[in-house]
Amino acid sequence: MVRISEFQLKDVVSISDGRKLGNIGDIDINLDTGKIESIIVGGSGKVFGFFGKEEEFIIPWNSIVKIGADVILVRFRDQSYMQQQLQEPK
Repeated sequence: MVRISEFQLKDVVSISDGRKLGNIGDIDINLDTGKIESIIVGGSGKVFGFFGKEEEFIIPWNSIVKIGADVILVRFRDQSYMQQQLQEPK
């Protein structure tokens, strides 16, 4: 069993590109079934919560590939991030 406080400390990483998405800020629970429907990940865009715009990602529970000791691996592909990577000069 895992406590939510332990769950929130783990880094959430996309297996499609290896990018750290952030940490779990919240979870959606279906009250009828008692099951977790999705996790809500706050992005790592803010500095001490003050500067910049923090992205929020909603990741369905069935997109979680593996929950490890320090990391949660998810299947996630953010279209805006992919477009930004294509536009940046190398």
